[in-house]
Amino acid sequence: MRTYSYLKLWLPVIIWCSVIFYLSGIPNLSSGLERPLDMVLRKGAHLVEYAVLTFLLWRALSNSFKIDLVWLYSLSAGISILYAISDEIHQSFVPTRGPRVMDVLIDSIGAVIALWLIMRRNRNSGLSIRTHSTPGIIRNRCK
Repeated sequence: MRTYSYLKLWLPVIIWCSVIFYLSGIPNLSSGLERPLDMVLRKGAHLVEYAVLTFLLWRALSNSFKIDLVWLYSLSAGISILYAISDEIHQSFVPTRGPRVMDVLIDSIGAVIALWLIMRRNRNSGLSIRTHSTPGIIRNRCK
């Protein structure tokens, strides 16, 4: 049962990272729309990709380990942003693509938006940073 729980939590993270990796490896990735609209669509996709990744990481981490919420939020966003940086490095090897700091910033905004939504939901459900767990403690949580 334990392996199944981890698989259920972490497989979506792995699949989503694979989708991001695949998309960033496509040369000349374009929607086919006019230039300004295409750019808005692509940058919006960056925002959504990393908001979803941050949520999936938060879900997997929060259900895999008993961890202080500040650490949980930091790890979720931090891993997502590190993946965004590695994705831009990956794009430097793709013909017609290249690394862009602006894309990492947009990805980071997506991560922050996801965290804000998660924190808002937690606050509305009565879960606060002070009531989740003992600060600094990380323990295995899956059963």
